[in-house]
Formats: sequence, C-alpha cells, structure tokens
Amino acid sequence: MSFFEKLNHAIAHNQSLLVVGLDPNPEMMPKRYSTGEYSGDLMDGLKDWLHVIIQQTADLVCAYKPTYGFYKALGAPGLNLLEQTLAAIPDSIPIILDAKHGDLNTSTVFAETIFTRSRVDAVTLSPYSGQDHVAPFLIYPGKAVFILCCTSNPAAVAIQQYPQPQTPLYLQVVKEAKTWGAPEDLALEVGTTSPDVLAKIRAIAPERLILARSIWAEGGAELTQILAAGLNANGEGLLIPVPQDMLATEEPAAAIQPLREEINQARRQKIQQGSTCELWMPDVCFLEQHPHQDLILQLYDMGCILFGEFVQASGAVFPYYIDLRKVISNPQLFHLMLSAYAEILQDLTFDRIAGIPYGSLPTATGLSLRLHHPMIFPRKEVKAHGTRRVIEGHFEPGETVVVVDDILISGKSVMEGAAKLETGGLNVQDIVVFIDHEGGVKDRLRDNGYQAHSVLTISEITQTLYQAGRITQEQFQAFNHSVE
Repeated sequence: MSFFEKLNHAIAHNQSLLVVGLDPNPEMMPKRYSTGEYSGDLMDGLKDWLHVIIQQTADLVCAYKPTYGFYKALGAPGLNLLEQTLAAIPDSIPIILDAKHGDLNTSTVFAETIFTRSRVDAVTLSPYSGQDHVAPFLIYPGKAVFILCCTSNPAAVAIQQYPQPQTPLYLQVVKEAKTWGAPEDLALEVGTTSPDVLAKIRAIAPERLILARSIWAEGGAELTQILAAGLNANGEGLLIPVPQDMLATEEPAAAIQPLREEINQARRQKIQQGSTCELWMPDVCFLEQHPHQDLILQLYDMGCILFGEFVQASGAVFPYYIDLRKVISNPQLFHLMLSAYAEILQDLTFDRIAGIPYGSLPTATGLSLRLHHPMIFPRKEVKAHGTRRVIEGHFEPGETVVVVDDILISGKSVMEGAAKLETGGLNVQDIVVFIDHEGGVKDRLRDNGYQAHSVLTISEITQTLYQAGRITQEQFQAFNHSVE
C-alpha cells in the first residue's frame, strides 16, 4: 500500500487529520518516565514514553512523524531507539520521517536506507539543491516526499520574503516543487502561524497535500483560521500537528480527542460549503472554437492539467502532467466529460462497457448508467482467495465489449486489460480514452487488432490553452519540442 493510500485509509478510519511528532526530546519527557514505575536510564525512559504515546493515539491520528535529528543526536543508542519506535507503530498508520535532508551527495544512499531498510513511508526534504536532490527519493514506488517550502523562524523572513513580499521566494519554491513530482509522490511542508501564507500556498497548489507545523506558536492565528486557509474544498489536504505539550500530559488521548473533534467540525463546514460546485463560465472568445473548449479550460483551471517537468512511471519526462482523479468531485465537469465520451460511444457497436482499474472505473460506471449498457471490468490483480475471478461482473462469452480508459500513454495497461477480457471469451474491438498523448500509440493499438478513439489529444489541449492565454509561449514551445 502506498503512502497516500495508507494515509487516506488512516484519515477515514480514525476520522483524523492529526499527526503526532515522536521526538525523543529529554526536555519534554514527563518526569514519571525517569522516576517511579518507569525508572531506568534515559533511553529506557524515552522508549517507554514514546511507546505510550503510540498506544494512546493509534486510533486518534492519521500519521506519525519522528524527527530524525533528535534520534541522531543521541548517537547509536538513539538510532536504535528510532528503529524500536518505528516498529511499535501500527502497520496501518503511515510514517513521515522528519529529516529535512538537504545533502545532494548522500541523497541516494539515504533514500535507499530509509525506504528499503526502515518502515518509513515518506520523508521531509530541503528544496535548496533542486530536483536533482529530490529525484533519488522519487524512484521508490509508493513512497512520498514533503518539500519544505516555508518555515516560521523569524530570521528566515529575509530569505523567504525575498525579493519582495508580493513575489516571495517561498512561493517560487512551491511552483518549482510542483514540477518535480506528481501529487501522489510529492507534498509540501509549511511552517507558519499565518493563515495568509497557507492561503497563498493553497491557491498555487490546490492539488497538493500540506503538512503544517509551528501553528501553535505563541501569537499565532486561531486554529479555525488555519483550517479555513489550508483545507481544500473537500475538507482534506492538510495535516495538523498535535501540540507537543499534549504529549507530555498524563493522558494524551484525553487532550487530543477534543482537538480532533474541533478539526472535524471545521472539515464538515468546509465540505458543506463546497458541496455545490460553482458555476464555471468561459472568459475567452475564439474565432475558431474547439468543440470541447470549455472542458479543456475547466480541466486546466481545476489543476487537472499541470505544466513543468514530470517523471512518468515509464521513466520518461513530460513537460506536462494530467491528473483526472479530482474530476469526480465536480459533478458539472464530470457530466461534461461523460457527455464527450458518450458522443464517441453512441456510434460504436457493443454489448458491455469495461473500465480499466482503477482510474477509469468511475467513468465506466457513469457511462453504463447513461447509455444503459451493463458494465464489467478486468481485475488489476487476481485475489488468492474467493472466486479468483479475472473479470468482475456478469457477461456471456462471445459478447462485444468496448473498453474505456482515461489516458493513453503507451497503450500497455489498456491492452493488458483487453487481453484479460479476451481470456473470458469476450470480443474487444474498440478502445475509447479521454486523452491521447499521441506518439503513434493509436497505430500500435491498431497493429494489435484494436481501434482506438479519443475525446482529446494532448496537442489539442495545449493549443487551446495557449490560445486562451492559460499557458505561456515558453510552455507551449516546450510541449512542441517534446513531441518532435
């Protein structure tokens, strides 16, 4: 299970956005762990304290965040304590190692150590060395990185606000970091007491998870203001640290529960406010309008289409990134997308609709309901128990199935899905995708016996965005260069 899958499961199961810092700070350790029933040496006391925190909070938080520096400062016993602490954390709760690692020369070996030899799911990194420093951490599937883009240290203002408050460096870090990795691989760490800072970052990176810190500093804003600025429209996207003083109390759970409820109340209000989607209106006029112009512009305005340098699963680097998963949270946009698919499907002959797990399953479901055709889908993996079916849903051998998918890049996944359907005696002739990355993939599918159809091509998308002024000439030229 990937970091984000584990995190989302923990958020849903524990109904919590809280993160507990597991820091072996002797100055914060309650006295009872060095005297009385917990008496022993320093390391034993710290171990007992951290384990009690885990035991009391495992059903109240969504992640644990041990600070690597505290353990490292204790020498070899401290690193041993880190391993013992990590081992005590339930497998269902993700671990974010707060390392602020920033050394380019050791990034490869450090990434290998924490992601293959320890139970670490994500790590915090310093951005100063750029993408070269982050890349070694992004090659581990299912792991994630948090890029430090802002700190609350007063002395950092001279750097972070440079060259001027209107265009501060910390916002430039956010813009650059977004091009280093996809939203499921790269998140942001923000140390601030200012809702305004959080709001500015959220506006630039609506699709990114933000790990907040330092929000409890004296003189900071109210929690409700922090939540209003940092949560996304779905009441998600923001991780809140548990105040350190709560972890030093006799009963940490009793102190944390009211905080969790306060946050959840703010989340409910945010969700209620965003339960109806705003009416989107076009703000440009073309002499020659693309038939799906509004759909393209809305996808871009929602953050589903990003421009930068993005490493794909194949290792290829694209100057853009497409993320269609958030579309299902906008009914009006999802309706437009389904209508565009339906325009193609209505001219095809088929008995059933098949979606490719997992991205296109909502689309296949919507099309099945709209077109009144039954739906099936090939499993991504076959379970070792139960029926062990390769294909889910009812069907009869010999029927014709149209396959729908979201994005056509190499054609590998959709052909694998079609092949699974064919093992059940089904006939696959047509494959319909929303976006074709081009590059001759449709020809490759035709050579394998499939007729490919697409709602949009990436060239149509970039051309429309450029004409609308959504992307710069430099971004448009970077795309053209990539496809030459």
